[in-house]
Amino acid sequence: MEKEEHAVVLEYLPNGYPLEGKLMPVAQAIGEKNLTLLELAPRKGVSLDVGERVYIGEGKRDKIYYILGRLKKENLTESGKERLQEFIDRVVKENEKRYVDFFNKSTAINKRVHQIELLPGFGKKHMKEIIKAREDKDFENFEDMKKRIQNLPDPEKAISKRLFQELTTLERYRLFV
Repeated sequence: MEKEEHAVVLEYLPNGYPLEGKLMPVAQAIGEKNLTLLELAPRKGVSLDVGERVYIGEGKRDKIYYILGRLKKENLTESGKERLQEFIDRVVKENEKRYVDFFNKSTAINKRVHQIELLPGFGKKHMKEIIKAREDKDFENFEDMKKRIQNLPDPEKAISKRLFQELTTLERYRLFV
Protein backbone atom coordinates (compact mmCIF):
# COMPACT_ATOMS: atom_id res chain seq x y z
CA MET A 1 0.00 0.00 0.00
CA GLU A 2 1.30 3.43 -0.93
CA LYS A 3 2.04 5.88 1.85
CA GLU A 4 -0.28 8.84 2.27
CA GLU A 5 1.07 12.15 0.97
CA HIS A 6 -1.83 14.41 1.97
CA ALA A 7 -4.62 14.28 4.52
CA VAL A 8 -7.76 16.30 5.10
CA VAL A 9 -8.40 17.56 8.63
CA LEU A 10 -11.73 16.28 9.97
CA GLU A 11 -11.43 17.72 13.47
CA TYR A 12 -8.90 19.92 15.27
CA LEU A 13 -8.61 19.61 19.04
CA PRO A 14 -6.28 22.46 20.15
CA ASN A 15 -6.21 21.11 23.75
CA GLY A 16 -6.15 17.41 22.86
CA TYR A 17 -8.70 14.88 24.09
CA PRO A 18 -10.61 16.26 27.07
CA LEU A 19 -10.47 13.10 29.22
CA GLU A 20 -6.81 12.25 28.66
CA GLY A 21 -5.38 15.17 30.62
CA LYS A 22 -2.58 15.89 28.12
CA LEU A 23 -2.87 19.38 26.67
CA MET A 24 -1.27 18.43 23.38
CA PRO A 25 -3.08 19.58 20.21
CA VAL A 26 -4.35 16.77 17.98
CA ALA A 27 -5.85 16.75 14.49
CA GLN A 28 -8.10 13.94 13.34
CA ALA A 29 -7.63 13.49 9.61
CA ILE A 30 -8.21 11.13 6.71
CA GLY A 31 -5.60 10.24 4.09
CA GLU A 32 -6.60 11.13 0.53
CA LYS A 33 -5.26 8.00 -1.23
CA ASN A 34 -6.00 5.07 1.04
CA LEU A 35 -8.72 6.67 3.17
CA THR A 36 -6.73 5.98 6.33
CA LEU A 37 -7.98 7.62 9.54
CA LEU A 38 -5.01 9.32 11.21
CA GLU A 39 -4.10 11.30 14.31
CA LEU A 40 -1.70 14.12 13.58
CA ALA A 41 0.39 16.35 15.85
CA PRO A 42 0.58 19.89 14.46
CA ARG A 43 3.76 21.97 14.73
CA LYS A 44 4.05 24.37 17.67
CA GLY A 45 2.10 27.57 17.10
CA VAL A 46 0.22 26.14 14.10
CA SER A 47 -3.56 26.11 14.12
CA LEU A 48 -5.34 23.85 11.64
CA ASP A 49 -8.70 24.47 10.00
CA VAL A 50 -11.33 21.79 9.55
CA GLY A 51 -11.38 20.66 5.92
CA GLU A 52 -7.79 21.83 5.38
CA ARG A 53 -5.54 19.68 3.20
CA VAL A 54 -2.15 19.10 4.86
CA TYR A 55 1.05 17.48 3.65
CA ILE A 56 2.03 14.37 5.67
CA GLY A 57 4.49 12.72 3.28
CA GLU A 58 8.24 12.21 3.60
CA GLY A 59 10.48 15.22 4.06
CA LYS A 60 9.71 18.68 5.45
CA ARG A 61 6.12 19.13 6.58
CA ASP A 62 5.08 22.73 7.05
CA LYS A 63 2.10 22.28 9.43
CA ILE A 64 2.36 18.72 10.77
CA TYR A 65 5.11 17.83 13.24
CA TYR A 66 4.49 14.08 13.14
CA ILE A 67 1.86 11.40 12.62
CA LEU A 68 0.76 10.00 15.97
CA GLY A 69 -0.67 6.91 14.27
CA ARG A 70 -3.96 5.50 13.10
CA LEU A 71 -7.05 7.07 14.60
CA LYS A 72 -9.09 4.54 16.58
CA LYS A 73 -12.68 4.41 15.34
CA GLU A 74 -14.02 5.05 18.85
CA ASN A 75 -11.95 8.27 19.19
CA LEU A 76 -13.48 9.94 16.14
CA THR A 77 -15.60 12.86 17.37
CA GLU A 78 -19.22 13.35 16.30
CA SER A 79 -18.37 16.48 14.29
CA GLY A 80 -15.45 14.52 12.81
CA LYS A 81 -17.92 11.85 11.68
CA GLU A 82 -20.07 14.49 9.97
CA ARG A 83 -17.07 15.84 8.09
CA LEU A 84 -15.97 12.30 7.28
CA GLN A 85 -19.36 11.69 5.61
CA GLU A 86 -18.97 14.92 3.57
CA PHE A 87 -15.43 13.88 2.56
CA ILE A 88 -16.60 10.39 1.52
CA ASP A 89 -19.49 11.80 -0.55
CA ARG A 90 -17.00 14.05 -2.38
CA VAL A 91 -14.53 11.18 -2.95
CA VAL A 92 -17.25 8.93 -4.41
CA LYS A 93 -18.36 11.72 -6.79
CA GLU A 94 -14.78 12.49 -7.87
CA ASN A 95 -13.89 8.81 -8.38
CA GLU A 96 -17.14 7.63 -9.95
CA LYS A 97 -15.30 5.47 -12.52
CA ARG A 98 -13.49 3.54 -9.77
CA TYR A 99 -16.74 2.75 -7.95
CA VAL A 100 -18.68 1.91 -11.11
CA ASP A 101 -15.83 -0.52 -11.92
CA PHE A 102 -16.58 -2.19 -8.58
CA PHE A 103 -20.05 -3.05 -9.94
CA ASN A 104 -18.54 -4.19 -13.25
CA LYS A 105 -15.89 -6.44 -11.70
CA SER A 106 -17.18 -7.53 -8.27
CA THR A 107 -17.17 -11.25 -7.52
CA ALA A 108 -18.54 -13.70 -5.00
CA ILE A 109 -16.77 -13.78 -1.64
CA ASN A 110 -17.90 -17.35 -1.02
CA LYS A 111 -20.78 -19.60 -2.12
CA ARG A 112 -23.32 -17.63 -0.09
CA VAL A 113 -22.22 -13.99 -0.25
CA HIS A 114 -21.40 -11.69 -3.17
CA GLN A 115 -19.54 -8.38 -2.75
CA ILE A 116 -22.55 -6.42 -4.10
CA GLU A 117 -24.74 -7.84 -1.32
CA LEU A 118 -22.53 -6.13 1.27
CA LEU A 119 -23.69 -2.71 0.06
CA PRO A 120 -26.51 -1.22 2.17
CA GLY A 121 -29.87 -1.72 0.42
CA PHE A 122 -28.58 -4.31 -2.07
CA GLY A 123 -29.76 -7.90 -1.78
CA LYS A 124 -29.62 -11.07 -3.87
CA LYS A 125 -32.24 -9.74 -6.31
CA HIS A 126 -30.28 -6.55 -7.08
CA MET A 127 -27.02 -8.48 -7.23
CA LYS A 128 -28.45 -10.90 -9.83
CA GLU A 129 -29.88 -8.03 -11.91
CA ILE A 130 -26.54 -6.19 -11.85
CA ILE A 131 -24.60 -9.31 -12.91
CA LYS A 132 -27.10 -10.00 -15.70
CA ALA A 133 -26.97 -6.39 -16.97
CA ARG A 134 -23.16 -6.19 -16.91
CA GLU A 135 -22.89 -9.38 -19.02
CA ASP A 136 -24.41 -7.43 -21.94
CA LYS A 137 -22.25 -4.34 -21.45
CA ASP A 138 -20.22 -2.78 -18.61
CA PHE A 139 -21.82 0.12 -16.76
CA GLU A 140 -20.46 3.52 -17.75
CA ASN A 141 -21.60 5.53 -14.71
CA PHE A 142 -24.14 5.56 -11.86
CA GLU A 143 -26.85 7.05 -14.13
CA ASP A 144 -26.35 4.22 -16.61
CA MET A 145 -26.89 1.71 -13.80
CA LYS A 146 -30.11 3.41 -12.68
CA LYS A 147 -31.45 3.47 -16.26
CA ARG A 148 -30.69 -0.20 -16.97
CA ILE A 149 -31.89 -1.69 -13.67
CA GLN A 150 -35.41 -1.06 -12.34
CA ASN A 151 -35.92 -0.10 -8.67
CA LEU A 152 -32.17 0.00 -7.99
CA PRO A 153 -31.20 1.74 -4.74
CA ASP A 154 -28.94 4.76 -5.41
CA PRO A 155 -25.52 3.12 -6.03
CA GLU A 156 -23.63 6.33 -5.18
CA LYS A 157 -25.30 6.59 -1.76
CA ALA A 158 -24.80 2.86 -1.11
CA ILE A 159 -21.04 3.15 -1.81
CA SER A 160 -20.83 6.21 0.49
CA LYS A 161 -22.67 4.41 3.28
CA ARG A 162 -20.46 1.34 2.92
CA LEU A 163 -17.26 3.43 3.01
CA PHE A 164 -18.50 5.20 6.14
CA GLN A 165 -19.34 1.84 7.76
CA GLU A 166 -15.90 0.43 6.96
CA LEU A 167 -14.21 3.48 8.49
CA THR A 168 -16.34 3.81 11.63
CA THR A 169 -17.44 0.27 12.58
CA LEU A 170 -15.91 -3.18 12.68
CA GLU A 171 -16.73 -4.93 9.39
CA ARG A 172 -15.98 -8.56 8.60
CA TYR A 173 -15.33 -7.86 4.92
CA ARG A 174 -13.68 -4.72 3.56
CA LEU A 175 -14.54 -3.72 0.02
CA PHE A 176 -12.94 -0.28 -0.28
CA VAL A 177 -10.77 0.54 2.74
